[in-house]
Order: sequence, then C-alpha cells, then structure tokens
Amino acid sequence: TPELNDRSRTPLYLQLYSYIRDSILERNILPGEKLPSLRSLARTLNLSVTTVELAYSQLLVEGYLSSKPQSGYFINAMPKDFSISEPGRLFLSPQDQHAELAFSETTQEQDRFSFAPEERGTQTSLYFDPASFDFIKWKKCTNAILTDYSNLLLKEGDPRGEFSLRAEISKYIYQARGVRCNREQVVIGAGTQQLISLLCIILQRMGIEHVSFEDPGYVAVRGIFKDRDFKMNGVPIDRDGILIEKLPVNIRSTVYLSPSNQFPTGSVMPVARRYALLDWAFQNNSIIIEDDYNSELRYDSRPVPSLQGLDNNEQVVYIGSFSSTLFPAIKISYMVLPSAMRRLFSEVLGGYTQTCSKSEQLTLALYMGKGYYQTNLKKLRKLYAQKILLATAAITRHGKGKIRVLNNSSGLHMLLDFSGASNKKTTEEICREAALTGLTITPVSNFGGQGLSSMAIFYYTRVPADKMEQAIIDLAALL
Repeated sequence: TPELNDRSRTPLYLQLYSYIRDSILERNILPGEKLPSLRSLARTLNLSVTTVELAYSQLLVEGYLSSKPQSGYFINAMPKDFSISEPGRLFLSPQDQHAELAFSETTQEQDRFSFAPEERGTQTSLYFDPASFDFIKWKKCTNAILTDYSNLLLKEGDPRGEFSLRAEISKYIYQARGVRCNREQVVIGAGTQQLISLLCIILQRMGIEHVSFEDPGYVAVRGIFKDRDFKMNGVPIDRDGILIEKLPVNIRSTVYLSPSNQFPTGSVMPVARRYALLDWAFQNNSIIIEDDYNSELRYDSRPVPSLQGLDNNEQVVYIGSFSSTLFPAIKISYMVLPSAMRRLFSEVLGGYTQTCSKSEQLTLALYMGKGYYQTNLKKLRKLYAQKILLATAAITRHGKGKIRVLNNSSGLHMLLDFSGASNKKTTEEICREAALTGLTITPVSNFGGQGLSSMAIFYYTRVPADKMEQAIIDLAALL
C-alpha cells in the first residue's frame, strides 16, 4: 500500500502511477500478477475510482500493464536484464548567472505590413486554423529582443545554438519528457533534416555506415542518409512498434524511430520493448535516433516518457522540434547528443555556422522562459482533443460504412481506413479530390509498408472546429 500525500503538488494519480511503476521495475510486483480492481484499490486507498483509473490508464499506455476483458489488469513481462534509470542523475541545472540573459517584457506597438494576395496564402484552398497559435505573446517576446537585446544580434551566434535557448530546452525536456541532459549536449538546427545531415557526419566518423528505419515510417530523412552513402533497410512494425529481431546484429549501426508516437500509425512502444531495444543497441555497440515526433500531443493520457530517459549507456540521440507545437514556419529543431558524440561534434563541426535565425532563437528562449510555451501547449491539447471528438462524431454520422477511424489518440493527425468506400476510388484519388475541398489527407502508402493501400492520414488539426462538420460531409461525399 503506497503512502500518498494529498498535500503534494504532484497529483494523487501520478503518485500512484509512480509507485506501481517503480514496484514493477524493482521486481516487487512480478510479471503475470493481477492488480486490484479499480473499485477495490480506490476503497483501500480512500481515493476516487477516477484517480485509480487515470493511474492504470497511464501504465497501460506505457506498456507496464495489460487489460483482459472481464478479468482485470495484469503486469506485463519485463526484460530479464535491465537496470533501473535514476531520473535526474545526469541532469545539470541550466541556470548560469553570468551567461543567461536577464529578459524583460515590453509592450511595443506591433509593426504593420501589407502583403500581396499571393503572399497571404490565398492561392491555396487548404484549411488552416488561426486559433492554433496566439501571435500576440510571440510578438511581445520578439519586440523585447529587438528593443532590449539588439546588441546580441550584432554578432554571430553559437554554432550549437543560443545559450539561453539551449538552457530552456534542457530544462523543459527534462521536466516534460524525462530527457536527462545538460545544455552542453543540446544542438539547435533549422529543422530535423538539417540536424540529421550534421548527425550523419558524426556517425560516419564513429564508423557507422548502416541505418534502419521503421516501415512504414518518416521518409523525409531517408534521402539525407542515402546522399551520405549509408546502407539502408526498412524494418516492419507491429502494434508495439519496430520489430527488434529484424534489426541488424553483429555490426555497428543506427536505427531511426519514433517510439512515443510512431508515424504514421500513432502506436506507442511499451516499456518492455524499449528495454529490449536499448539492450540491442548495447550488445551491438549501436546508436538509436529517437525522433520524439509530436509526443507532447496526447489526448487520452499523459505524454509517454522518452526512450532517452531510460538509457544508462548513452546510446540514444534525442531529436525534438517546435514546428508542430508553435507554428510550421518556425523551423527550429534540436537534438540531444550523448557526451562522447557531443565532444566529437565540437571537434568535427565546430567550424559550421548556425543555420537558425538568432533573433528567433532568442525570442523562443524568452517565450519559454516566461511560461508561454507551456501555456500554448495546454491550449493545443484542449483544442485538438475537442477537434478529435468533433471529427470522430462527424465521421460516425456521415461516413458510416465508408470511413473507419483507426487511431485518434495523439499527434496532429488521425489514421483513417477507406476500404468501405463504395465507388472503388484509390486512396490516392480520394486524397487528391479531398484537397480540392480544403482537406489535407495523405496516403499511408507514401511512407512505405505493405497492405496499407486503403489507409490515409487526415490532418484534422488544420480544420477549424466550426468547419469540421462540413469538412467531413465533403469527405464522405467523395466516397
């Protein structure tokens, strides 16, 4: 029985979740054991059933538990050999009184510009939702940089990225994603592809010339590895993510994946497979590239902790981006390098110049430091959760038998199946016609995989809430 503190700032369900998770990892609760029912444990601990259910749900999402209908909740098997991570062991405080900027907020008047129609984006019919980002606070931060810190813009930036932004990122990803790092391990770049290009140089200097990808998976970075003459192969996935037994053995290699929100299926890799993946990397002296794609945007549970936070052998490169949680044009991404790779980066790439705008980096640092980023993220979760309900309900009403929702629990899109369409159009044809109505829908087959020809990715987040019903009616009419 755990001792829960109702005066703690940590919610009771998170205290219960942590207690059960740690008990599983410490082998105090063994695989196959049954947990108490929701009502039974709620009575024992004098908690609400909802509190217990929230804790169990998070453990289910992360793969510590499985649920059997009419039977209850059971502990999943863990790998035989693994070591328990110590949260915060490698974390160093990002605060430095001599180097960190002492930002102050201003209320500068917004500059006004006039644009030609084609510059305002009116040439496209695709939906976009202005409610997804509040530019007023961003403007305040931009004005503060231009007014109070303009002297910083008159010299070249750090090749790794601005100190203040790397400090804010290291602090945020530790608190929100469990990533254990210090600011010296953070490298900022203009998008994931640019960071991968730099990473390729480091990997080849380490003697790594082979890379594996999820199939289907994120294809935008594959061309970069190909251009660098990496040997490449696709690895099938199942409902729990990449099949580890299909990864290369006895050669030093790397694998690129999204364990917390697999693209495009949205699946979450359970903790047992995460430890098995880390063991594969250790046994084969290999590197895991963890693309934490849209991991903060979960709507049925808390975000799943990062794979990097479980890594005690420093074999995970963590990659994140602000494009989906701020606005697409921001193009600021970052990677967290293990200590040995960070030193190699300094040796090999120290002469490279930073590709991100220094003013945008400083603006984002201020935006995060004032808590605006976290506030915007909460707003997005609430807005997108509402849109999921609207889109799913509309599909049930207007697309019954034609459209089936396969996954709608996280990220910026939902996974749809068009196999019930009566007019026998191909998924590619449906997506092209949908674009004419303003919808952004992409065939899953564009990203690889076998037997997925009827599946498509629907970016419902781009549709304003008040236009969702009509958007689904238009989509159903195509089928």
